[in-house]
Amino acid sequence: MEFTLRPATVDDAESLTRMHLAAWRESYRRLLPEEFFAFREATINARIERQREALAGSYKPTLALDAEGALVGIASAGQARDEDRPCELELQMIYTLRRAYGLGVGQALVDAVIGNAPAYLWVLEDNPRAQAFYRKNGFQADGTRQLLPPDWHELPEIRMVRPAVGG
Repeated sequence: MEFTLRPATVDDAESLTRMHLAAWRESYRRLLPEEFFAFREATINARIERQREALAGSYKPTLALDAEGALVGIASAGQARDEDRPCELELQMIYTLRRAYGLGVGQALVDAVIGNAPAYLWVLEDNPRAQAFYRKNGFQADGTRQLLPPDWHELPEIRMVRPAVGG
């Protein structure tokens, strides 16, 4: 699959929000009830507007688009948010659609948003595919675990950390 990367703009708010929800459905369908997705679908217009406002500010995730210009992946990283952060850079989000799995899109997004820097991330404890991808990129679980908020059915997630790569 040919794809290109670029920073998101305000004009991407709707496609980004819809692709994000589609990726959640693909990734988490077995972990969350249909009501979780139905609620997000029912409130999609408000979510698009919040996304538009964020994109008008400093929030600039990186997008991956296929040869036809369809959004197939998104990623963002930034200043670490945890008080007990193991380093200063957090991979805050990365999603690709299933049709882009194994085609280098996820790797290109990781490389674009965190490069070779030391970083950490949170991943669902019951997400072996994502954890394997992160291990391939030098991340290891550090033993820290937390529960997501009730609207995410308090699914457990683990923290993975990596030192600087190469050098």
